[in-house]
Amino acid sequence: MSTSVAFRATMLASVMALVALAPSAAQTQAGQAAPPPPAPATPAVGDAAPDFTATATDSTGKTIPVSLASMRGKVVVIAFYPADRTSGCTAELTKFRDEYKTLFGDGVAVLPTSIDSVASHASWARDAHFPFAMIADTKGDVAVKYGAQRAPGRAFSRSTYVIGKDGKIVYAEPRFNALAQDGYDKLAAAIKQAKGT
Repeated sequence: MSTSVAFRATMLASVMALVALAPSAAQTQAGQAAPPPPAPATPAVGDAAPDFTATATDSTGKTIPVSLASMRGKVVVIAFYPADRTSGCTAELTKFRDEYKTLFGDGVAVLPTSIDSVASHASWARDAHFPFAMIADTKGDVAVKYGAQRAPGRAFSRSTYVIGKDGKIVYAEPRFNALAQDGYDKLAAAIKQAKGT
């Protein structure tokens, strides 16, 4: 290889290395790379439950405005799940339906919540005869407050919270297992504790 060819090859390699290290347009405009968005917070037992306002629907297709503040004095169960009519979600919500009296009983507001639409919820609730209203959190506003949605537009993680009559969280399970009886036993115990019975 001649000296001039070798020199050109060395220069080309140097330019390629500089291009690889060059800041992106976004970095150049801002002066530095934008930091990644913070991970959603996950409320813990003892925390005040994040307030929310949302739209729910029941098996009749009626839309119902729901806010946590309006339910103060009741025990509230918020159960985030990935998607209507999927296998794990069907197992979870039919368990809620079939054992509603023993698992929840009177004086408890049960709010299954997913990113699905009001129409999807109404159809499923009607077909499955669910005895509870379901929150259509289509923008993820509620899920983000509870750390159940990790990125915009993504399905929610299966997580369950029990909120006491005073508005504080008494049970938090960010990885609720819909197929394990142990999870339902712990949920029932937390509800009993929150009700004071």
